Amino acid sequence: MKPFTIQQLACAINANIIQPNADLSTPITGISTDTRTIAPGDCFFAITGPTHDGHDHIQTAIQNNAACVIINKGVRSLFSPASPSTTPILAVEDTIIALGLLAKWYRTYIPAKLIAITGSAGKTSTRHILHHVLSKHYNCHQSPKSFNNNIGLPLTILAGEPGHDIIIAELGSNNPGEIAYLTDIAQPDIAVVTNIAPAHLEGFGSIKNIIKEKASICQGLTSQGKFLICADYPDLVIHCQNQRRPFITFGTNPDADIAIPDIRTMGLTGTIAIDDTTIDIPLPGRANLLNTIAAYAVSAHMGITLTDFAADIADIAAPDMRLNIITAGHFTIINDCYNANPASMRNALGCLHSIASAHNRRSVFVAGTMGELGPQSEQLHAELGADIAEAEVDLLLATGRFAKTVANAARQNAKNTISTHIFENTADLGKKLQGFVKPDDIVLVKGSRSAKLEDVTAELIRIADEFDA
Repeated sequence: MKPFTIQQLACAINANIIQPNADLSTPITGISTDTRTIAPGDCFFAITGPTHDGHDHIQTAIQNNAACVIINKGVRSLFSPASPSTTPILAVEDTIIALGLLAKWYRTYIPAKLIAITGSAGKTSTRHILHHVLSKHYNCHQSPKSFNNNIGLPLTILAGEPGHDIIIAELGSNNPGEIAYLTDIAQPDIAVVTNIAPAHLEGFGSIKNIIKEKASICQGLTSQGKFLICADYPDLVIHCQNQRRPFITFGTNPDADIAIPDIRTMGLTGTIAIDDTTIDIPLPGRANLLNTIAAYAVSAHMGITLTDFAADIADIAAPDMRLNIITAGHFTIINDCYNANPASMRNALGCLHSIASAHNRRSVFVAGTMGELGPQSEQLHAELGADIAEAEVDLLLATGRFAKTVANAARQNAKNTISTHIFENTADLGKKLQGFVKPDDIVLVKGSRSAKLEDVTAELIRIADEFDA
């Protein structure tokens, strides 16, 4: 992080300084929301969340030589001007909003361009691909993990260094208005919408509202900023046309400005054809090919040639827990248990089907619940069952609240012989897993984060070791 003074910080976040004699020239060299990792010179933001309150750890931050501490005004009575601590305490209306204000100010304090990515699925994979390519030409900084909310995005921006040419960030949303808030902080030079699908319907209620939310990323664009959207979603294109905001389209739609209709998946790998060049993509599934198209559209606007893009992507690997292929003994595990919605489920099932068909092996799907779908949860889980049948899954191991719905729909729609089993929770499934899987299975593990299906992946690896013993 480029250092700045407490005085600059106080101005950026509209803070009241509690100690009248505080040294406001002290440099801040880092930002922290966790006293377990705080370093001397960090500014500690006391964040209040659903299960924790950073204000409970203020004294620890002071003891660990924090440069200053940001608190909510409601707790300022904890600190009097006569306090023996010399650590400056700054009071604000809301520490989370203050963190965003600081990030918005810092965004103009360093010279990096910012690329912001949103969409119902594929944000992290697209960011991962884009960073892999652009970092071979520029000094790039990207979100650590999926830091895409009102805390994670500011922390991503604030971790930018003066030498960074590009910051690549994800913008996520569970409720209307969140993308508009985040893009105002990010002020992107390039804003991207990867796709539209039923996700977080509990907060949005309809696809129409999701389109409106995702498209609002363009509101924060810089004056010369570029807005890129996927042309494979006609309703998204129509919405953006009605907003009278210039945009550039990409996708498999032949009418797109950057049209790449020729994409082919071979399960573990795939290809996309641009003009007369066929690019080998060492990533599994059709979804990753679509993510690659989005990454190419941005890369082209950043001056990356087609030849360079093809060479740069040749050695990429999938990010952890997102269509991540794990070979464990004779098992092939498709570890995609970071999150799930109807679109990403279909993508993952397509990947499972392609790999199993290519290698003539049994396909197994460990299916967790899809979260935050609201009143449509039952219907969308039934549709997931139909998608499972279409993917010709051989063995379904379903867990969670809607496991019975998924299994029943899979059996009702199956044209092949499918074996289905229902489990109350992930722990129960893990205990019984060894009785269902066989060596040489292709196993897809996917569900929302709340299902904690990474525990199943770990158990599969353990079972594979036993099979090989």
